[in-house]
Amino acid sequence: METRSQKADLHVHSKYSKRPSEWILRKIGCAESYTEPLDLYDLARGKGMDLVTITDHNTLSGSLDIAHLPDTFVSEEVTAYFPEDGCKLHVLVYDIDEKHHRQISRLRENVLDLAKYLCQEKIAYALAHPLYAVNDKLTAEHVEKTFLLFRVFELNGTRLEDDNVILRQVLNRITKEDIEFLADKHDLEPLHSEPWRKTVIGGSDDHSSFHVARLYTEVGGAETKEEFLSGLGGSRVTVKGRPCNPRAMAHNIYSVAYRFYSGKFDLRRYLSKELLLRFVDRALIPTSVAEEGLVGRLRNVIGYHRKGTCPKSRPEAMEGILLREARRIIMDDPELSHVLKRPRNETQGLADVWFTFVNRISEKVLKQFADSILEHLSGADLFNIFHTIGSAGSLYTLMAPFFVSYAFYTKQREFTERIKACLKLDERDISVDGLQVAHFTDTFYEINGVALTLKKQVEIAVKNNKQQTVITCGPESPQSGVTNFIPIGACDLPLYPEMKLYYPPLLTMLDYCYEKGFTHIHSATPGPIGLAALAIARILKLPIYGTYHTALPQYVSYLTEDPYMEEIMWKYTLWYYKQMDVVYVPSRATGEELAQKGIPKGKIRFYPRGIDLEAFHPSKRNGFFKNRFNVDGKSLKLLYVGRVSKEKNLPLLADVFRELSRMRGNLHLVVVGSGPYFDEMKTSLSGTPVTFTGYLEGEDLSQAYASSDIFVFPSSTDTFGNVVLEAQASGLPVVVTDGGGPKENMVPDQTGFVVPAGDSRALIDAVLKLVDHPEDLRAAKEKARAYVEKRSFEAAYMQLWDSYRTVAPRRAA
Repeated sequence: METRSQKADLHVHSKYSKRPSEWILRKIGCAESYTEPLDLYDLARGKGMDLVTITDHNTLSGSLDIAHLPDTFVSEEVTAYFPEDGCKLHVLVYDIDEKHHRQISRLRENVLDLAKYLCQEKIAYALAHPLYAVNDKLTAEHVEKTFLLFRVFELNGTRLEDDNVILRQVLNRITKEDIEFLADKHDLEPLHSEPWRKTVIGGSDDHSSFHVARLYTEVGGAETKEEFLSGLGGSRVTVKGRPCNPRAMAHNIYSVAYRFYSGKFDLRRYLSKELLLRFVDRALIPTSVAEEGLVGRLRNVIGYHRKGTCPKSRPEAMEGILLREARRIIMDDPELSHVLKRPRNETQGLADVWFTFVNRISEKVLKQFADSILEHLSGADLFNIFHTIGSAGSLYTLMAPFFVSYAFYTKQREFTERIKACLKLDERDISVDGLQVAHFTDTFYEINGVALTLKKQVEIAVKNNKQQTVITCGPESPQSGVTNFIPIGACDLPLYPEMKLYYPPLLTMLDYCYEKGFTHIHSATPGPIGLAALAIARILKLPIYGTYHTALPQYVSYLTEDPYMEEIMWKYTLWYYKQMDVVYVPSRATGEELAQKGIPKGKIRFYPRGIDLEAFHPSKRNGFFKNRFNVDGKSLKLLYVGRVSKEKNLPLLADVFRELSRMRGNLHLVVVGSGPYFDEMKTSLSGTPVTFTGYLEGEDLSQAYASSDIFVFPSSTDTFGNVVLEAQASGLPVVVTDGGGPKENMVPDQTGFVVPAGDSRALIDAVLKLVDHPEDLRAAKEKARAYVEKRSFEAAYMQLWDSYRTVAPRRAA
């Protein structure tokens, strides 16, 4: 005789359900599911389920509504408690009557009594989502006790897939000796015969009708309801279906809220008139459930009133942008427009389609939002800036379910890892030390100190098997250790024409960081990508570290000569770095300045950066300038390397060199780099022995350093001055100012001189001390190289890596 299987989704709720995730739905204004029991029955049967039951919380109402239909049985999901501390559990109880329900309701305050009763009555029961802390009280000890009380455990269709994997691992490894040990440990007698033999079932835990039978249970050889239920504890049980993820959970939230508010605002009448309404209806109600309108919350977002017209408002109101862009996105994307034509029972992939829709519309609006902010900022139009920021609340509303879902899954992931460790199943294989760092930066492909430092860090991380990923935006192709996202927009910086600020795709980055399982976030810059880093760290409950690389307020002051703009930049900079758990500073002077400005001292850490001692070395001296630029090989070369901009105090250097060239005829100035002051500086030094090389990198840069004689760096705004270390590594004495961080990266009067910032006479005298005394110059060169021998880049990076362990993820707190 041929055997068959009976299958059922053993964990579905109707409108009577009071869900454990109710707090999530309340965040978007909806606390009840509005799926009718009859609709759930039709959905389950339509997905091939032989048997149908509804497990509402602490009530039989949903099950009783379909009890007259064929192939059904009455069930409920019981909220039970451990008596000692009130830790909640959800117990699935199958094929019961109202008499059983009354007794269960009386006993559920004590899960031990409840489990004993269910065993005595031979009622089929299982523990729902066993590794989910319903009221945040679940511990490893509670989980151990459940091994003594339950034979059947549910693999849950809306919880973290890691939970299901770990649960299988635990149950498969339990032995007779383990049960005896746990019974003795907790003074609790096991309830079943052979209690070490455990079984798993599947349930969708559906609250929206969208994920019915996402996971379901199949019992091989069962031909009747009785055979199916009696087989739940045996070896013929198979769990089938697909796991959930944050995208699907967010889709679930949108769908539940959609039907609640569509009924409330009666927007169904507009479905035939408005493309966007039809798309949303199809994307969020892909079943035979009643046709209804748009979510009330989304209704507000896109600006619909009950009269069915768009409100008259400012042309650039965020609501109008959302509506306009949503229509355009749907029409331009074949995958999205197909949703309008696909059958309602074709649900595969709709969660990803909805993610694509929300992602694209949010990216469009974020771009216009950022453009508007920068436009008003450049015109000092504060009223419109605040109006634009205020209207962004609509955009947040649109994206909020995704933020909530990723936060929820992240919290559950951390809890599961803790339980896993307690149960001695910690088999993570993400890296040797368990750290995974996402390092966000607004600058990576440009030529500057921040970018060069990050590129070198990527090399060292790969070499030492450290799991660091640099995350950035830009047009360039990614390299190993770098993830480059396509920006949603960009803006030019008038004062920095060779640099752009890229707007990051926030939802795409969030999804990527969740999937990669990063443990720490590091922000190298406070620009748009740095803001994305901060948002992602908050949503995923990760610690965030920030590096104060650049003195932005001082730069703004130099470049605009506007104290008001400097004040605005200080306010933003301080706000941003106050959000960090740790703020790395490249010099003690910088740390003291930030502390004086209001950054808590406890957050500030000095991070000594290093240098590539092989790339920059005196042995690379080879007459580079004579061969490449026809510079007299007998001249003493004064070298400047860096951005050619006024904030580096280069007008002072131009004045100083004109005077030095009149005083000494054997001097030649070399300027390596480019920037907004480049042409003006060339004009200013016309007629003097000067060479402007433009940007140099790689071996050319190393040879340029080593083939020079004295490094002159007049800047007082640099927080570190990586070029000062590069020069000394190449065997050059350095002349720096007493402003900023460079003075901390040399030995005064040995590897060079420190002069007062802005003092041209002192700068001239320091250069002449070296020029006029060749023996002192030779000694300073040797001391410069010896000084940096202990400043290897790799050693500094490993010190940084070790410091990440000092702040645990927030979600673990």
